[in-house]
Amino acid sequence: MSGGTTADAGAVPGAGRTDASGERAVAAGGAIGNVNTGDIGTQIARATLLPPEALTVSPAGLVHLPERTQLFVGRARELALLDKGVGVQVICGLGGMGKSTLAARWAADRVADHTVVWWITAETPAELDAGLADLARAMQPGVVGVLPEDALRERALQWLATHDDWLLVLDNVSDPADLRPLLARAGSGRIVVTSRRASGWQDIARTVVLDVLEPAEAAELFTGVCDADDGVGPLCAELGYLPLALKQAAAYCAEAGITPRAYLELLAAYPGEMLAATAEGGEAARTLSRVWQVTMDRLTDTPRAGLVLRTIAWWAPEGIARRLLEPLGTPLEVTEAVRRLAAHSMITLRDGTLNVHRLVQAVVRADPSEATGTAREIATELLYRGMAWAEPGTDRHFAVHAEVLAGHTDPADDTDEAAALFTLAGVFFGVDTALSRALPLCERALHSLRRIHGPDHPTTLNAAQALALTVHMADGGAGAAAALLTGGFAHLSRVLGPDDPRTLAARGHLARALRTSEPERAQELCRENASHSHRVLGPRHPQTIQARYDLLHSWPDRDTDLAALEELVGDAERASPEDPLLGETIKRTLTLELAAAGETERALALSAEVIEDCRRRYGAGDSRILLSRLIEVHVLDLGGQKERVRALGTVLLEDCLRTIGEGELTRLVRGMLS
Repeated sequence: MSGGTTADAGAVPGAGRTDASGERAVAAGGAIGNVNTGDIGTQIARATLLPPEALTVSPAGLVHLPERTQLFVGRARELALLDKGVGVQVICGLGGMGKSTLAARWAADRVADHTVVWWITAETPAELDAGLADLARAMQPGVVGVLPEDALRERALQWLATHDDWLLVLDNVSDPADLRPLLARAGSGRIVVTSRRASGWQDIARTVVLDVLEPAEAAELFTGVCDADDGVGPLCAELGYLPLALKQAAAYCAEAGITPRAYLELLAAYPGEMLAATAEGGEAARTLSRVWQVTMDRLTDTPRAGLVLRTIAWWAPEGIARRLLEPLGTPLEVTEAVRRLAAHSMITLRDGTLNVHRLVQAVVRADPSEATGTAREIATELLYRGMAWAEPGTDRHFAVHAEVLAGHTDPADDTDEAAALFTLAGVFFGVDTALSRALPLCERALHSLRRIHGPDHPTTLNAAQALALTVHMADGGAGAAAALLTGGFAHLSRVLGPDDPRTLAARGHLARALRTSEPERAQELCRENASHSHRVLGPRHPQTIQARYDLLHSWPDRDTDLAALEELVGDAERASPEDPLLGETIKRTLTLELAAAGETERALALSAEVIEDCRRRYGAGDSRILLSRLIEVHVLDLGGQKERVRALGTVLLEDCLRTIGEGELTRLVRGMLS
């Protein structure tokens, strides 16, 4: 002791002797109870003796990273973003996207740039504190078993606050607020965070949002685990290029000795079991089912979030209109549900719509609970409502969702509402010339309605007509369509009578189907229909105008009466201003007839009028505006304007491929350009 200081050590003389120097300095070689420095007295109830080596900090070259970087593909953009970052960066995205793998790979490549590289699993504040305490132990092994956890955490924080050549990776952080105590003291080193939370970081860090792999990268990842190629591409697509799903499937294939194609078949038959399966020795908690259940457990305080997710699981994964979800609760409840799902990366929001990963949907649908079946019924009802209030041009989204719903459900479970939905969607695809998609929906609706109501029920008869019309629009389907329409017309005449509006419509459909194969019979049916419609419905009824148009248009070898067509256009627009389809159809026919008669300028003016009307009503991607643009190109072709045909036709072909894909309309555009 020095400086007039005395100490009562209460210990064996000479034991743990140590020296001290400097004014009022205190040194002790053992536990001390009372220290008196002359002007300050401190009573110490308990003190911890630190060995001299505990005061030595030697972090140089200290590295702690998980072994997750052996198999790594792609992510060049994200690695570059991490390289450019400073301070704190957050890698966020859906569970299973490969956030931890990316962080581990990037950190492993930066070991030489930092004195300390330390990985902490930080899902909870307690885990973060434990990880900091472990860092203190690694830097100062002499404190192991001596200092309590909170003191170790404090030592780590003090070291981080006074140094800047370190890198921390905080894995799987649940809440941005959990990091604030650390960030308040951490100094100017690097911190990389991984989190499923997609929001809440704006005041803390810059985010790097992780998306799925590119197809080629997904295949590379799969074959890095399982050296097989039979069906790799289709399986990767079905798994949505999600890294965890790819690794899980590849490990299963390698262990079971099956091909990717065989796995794909098992996945289709047993989705719940396959998405929960893992190879022997794999982490059960790292299967897709378990990973996402953790997130859903955190959202139980927002019940509508679960309802929204279970509902959209039955639809297409992209382009889900937010308006579809409005009936699920109050505006605030639905908004909160969507917000929280997006905040936890279970969905993404883009251009006013919701997107969800297809495997999230598959896991949700595989849940055997009663809530899953209830959500299927809700999804059907909401889509049916949606098609009723759909704005012009949005029908495609609803039809696509209905098609996906049909693919995920058993026909035996179809209700009236489901059958009506599938009929509407089938008719839409038929109008859109996507006939391979239209037929299965119309056939399913008809079979379900026959099961539910029998063959003579009005809704069954309507579905039969929808199927027949869809077949009529199919290439090479004229004979089959004529047979279906003939049978349907006879059935309706017998059940409803010859003057029922539905019978009149069926007679008109049959006449149009027979125009080429049986022109004389078609003309006779058109005459009958025009007469019956005029007598039963009146001269200005839309069906009467349709019958007049059919009669005028049923003479392929006779010059068309252009004045009569122009009169019909005006009558159609006055008869059904709220439903312009008939007027548009007659205008397109008039355009073609004008062009055939050599009146190119009038034809082009009318074509431009139709295109503008369709663009205003339906939007640029609707099949009706694409058809109108095709007619414009055809008129130009008849007028010999080859350069404009090539220019406009090329753009039209691109738009057709982008919006409706391959089909009759696209084929016609190609033929015009060839």
